[in-house]
Amino acid sequence: MHRDKPTVLVVDRECDATRALIAFLRQSGFSVLWAHDDESAFHVLDEERPDCLVAELHMRRIDGFAVLRRARERNAELCAVVVTEGGDIEKAVEAMRQGAYDFQVKPLHLEKLLEVLRRGLEHQRLVARAAEAEERLDRQFRIGRLVGRSRPIARVLEQIRHLASSQATVLIEGEAGTGKGVVAQTIHQTSPRKGERFVWMSCGALAPGAIEGELFGQQGSHPTPGRLELADGGTLFLDEIDKAPPGAQLKLLRLVQNREFERVGGHERLRADVRLIAASHLSLAAEVESGRFREDLYQRLGAVRISMPPLRERSEDVPLLVECFLRELNRDHRRKVTGVTRGLLERLTRMPWPGNVRELRAAIEGMVAFAEGRRPLDLSDLPEALREPESAGDAVRVIVGMTVEEAERALIAATLRHTGHDKPRAAAMLRIGLRTLYRKAKQYGIRSPGGRPPP
Repeated sequence: MHRDKPTVLVVDRECDATRALIAFLRQSGFSVLWAHDDESAFHVLDEERPDCLVAELHMRRIDGFAVLRRARERNAELCAVVVTEGGDIEKAVEAMRQGAYDFQVKPLHLEKLLEVLRRGLEHQRLVARAAEAEERLDRQFRIGRLVGRSRPIARVLEQIRHLASSQATVLIEGEAGTGKGVVAQTIHQTSPRKGERFVWMSCGALAPGAIEGELFGQQGSHPTPGRLELADGGTLFLDEIDKAPPGAQLKLLRLVQNREFERVGGHERLRADVRLIAASHLSLAAEVESGRFREDLYQRLGAVRISMPPLRERSEDVPLLVECFLRELNRDHRRKVTGVTRGLLERLTRMPWPGNVRELRAAIEGMVAFAEGRRPLDLSDLPEALREPESAGDAVRVIVGMTVEEAERALIAATLRHTGHDKPRAAAMLRIGLRTLYRKAKQYGIRSPGGRPPP
């Protein structure tokens, strides 16, 4: 809940000094809560979430250490100031070790206390902004795309965990849309370089003649730094490395070997402290065999490799990915989609997804963008292009001589297959009641996908 004023909890006995402190804080723009003992302080902390704490360290019925611990359990970034008599300096220092922001000695210097509280609040704002930026970054590159419990993705996550703290050059291979860029970003964000720049360059997005200048910079009359210099101290991610022309490959080899390079048109040797991560949706080994990629560069890049699994090899992760994308896309498009029906989820899980996770996300985004109201997505929300491959096989063949029961069984079975055994949806399409559908499915022995008999 948004509050116009920061809130401070004062824990001290009732006296003129306490009343003066409370009045001063209110005049200074704070909303003030007051507790005269431990019990009332704990109650306030359980009911409210103050931004600041000013607490007597030790007094009858007041244990400042206990109040400090409870307050920090409720709000780890809380600005806590402990107040002590002159002879309790050692205890005040111990309180600082336990998380207090500052300590003050009685009688209080109110202006000094105010400055400490304001400084603590500014620290909280900085922490909040950093957390918000990290959340945005996480949403953008996430791990939404790396979510899963399958063995292939668990292996990738374990490789990331091991590689993040190293300085090793990494080659990421995998089909388009599997999340190679996400892996590169995750390695950077969990490495010692996370506070530095992450610079992304796609070799496939540039004309071959422009790649060297874009990567290494141009000397000329007005020198222009390239992506490599921009990434100094951080991480350089080169996507579609297989598209790099021979000249750029040679310069990259020198960079990997010596950390040195020259701008295009220049002769001065420059140094760059970058971690290089490269990616390709082609097999670089095959590119080496064909002579299109340098073997020595491949050996340097491929010493540490991560192979991204296609989505069809980890279809058990589709439900988790769908859930993750729905949360993200509801927020982005201001929609209220509550989930997906079982029939739609089964259909999404069975699809081959040649475009992998990227294609799945695009499909979910299209359905969410068109959704209205608070409801789950169902098979009717699927784009036409995704319905066509299966709809051709959903025709019902009726042969002269079939009984009505045989034709009805074929129609019900085909409708259930079409809806992914989403029985409410199938009943609606057949214009019969749900109970009737259950009864007829049982009567005709139509089983659900797991081979279970109908209830």
